Amino acid sequence: MARWSGIFKVPLCPGSRSHYKVATSLCVSSSSQSPVVPSMNAIFFNGDRVRGTGNPVIEKLSDLENIAEIIVSKLGENCNVWVIEASKFNGPFAVYKDFIPSVNQWGEPTSYDPTGDPASTSIVSLLSSCLKQVKNTILSKPKEPCVGEAIGSHFPQPKTLLFGFSKGGTVINQLVTELAFSEIKSSTVNSQHEPDIIPTSKESLLNSIAEIHYVDVGLNSSGAYITDQDVIKRIAKRVSERSLGIRFVLHGTPRQWRDSMRVWVGKEKDTMVNLLDVESRKSGGKLSFCERFYFGDKMANMQMHFEVIESMDVC
Repeated sequence: MARWSGIFKVPLCPGSRSHYKVATSLCVSSSSQSPVVPSMNAIFFNGDRVRGTGNPVIEKLSDLENIAEIIVSKLGENCNVWVIEASKFNGPFAVYKDFIPSVNQWGEPTSYDPTGDPASTSIVSLLSSCLKQVKNTILSKPKEPCVGEAIGSHFPQPKTLLFGFSKGGTVINQLVTELAFSEIKSSTVNSQHEPDIIPTSKESLLNSIAEIHYVDVGLNSSGAYITDQDVIKRIAKRVSERSLGIRFVLHGTPRQWRDSMRVWVGKEKDTMVNLLDVESRKSGGKLSFCERFYFGDKMANMQMHFEVIESMDVC
């Protein structure tokens, strides 16, 4: 098995004005005779920019390519990793306007609305644009491994793992809302079908979501976590109708969960945990969750907010 890593500035779709910086770390074949298909795609949404701190730890953990390497080290070699930065910033504030149309000028959501499925549609389009650039880059170097070769039917479709760090959690909330209100569409599986490297439709993306990680999310307004009971109930019902279960993992530090100036962040987290707890008990194991607290014996600071990326337990 081999890997190919790189970073691109890619359009959301052909002709789009929105360009996203995406760090990729992909499974590739060592030769055309031994193709490799990933067992999972991990999609990580980054948060606001923090610059000029002079802190080497923060600088290191703000680097998209380094984040991709960390995620690979946690999930194993048989995964594709995509680390996405917002296309627009208002000063240091990330604005994911293509994924969440109802955001203010600082990128804070005014609501999470599934109408039109903007997050799932944008992710599928963005990954497709990125994969095309990866293939073009690799094919321009014939001696390098190739991505996307023929895959045997004994490989299952890759699962999708979602990570939202800090402001990136808003994209995760939008996706959760879209999943809650989506419908399962039955499809016949051809035994000769070759699994796609990435989800190729919003339906395939939503159906493949297996894990959702909230990584020290927090906002200067409400909306860091899902607190709508109807959304969580719908998620549980949605998952009960498919073969693949789903796991929520809430990772946090004192920087967010114990911030006395933003007490709503911790309260929203507790509300979501309680809602997940109720529905998980009724799901027959199809929906599970856990919360993990890091650096609990330390005073809150900005460094721990980034260190959680390296310290988080994803097992």
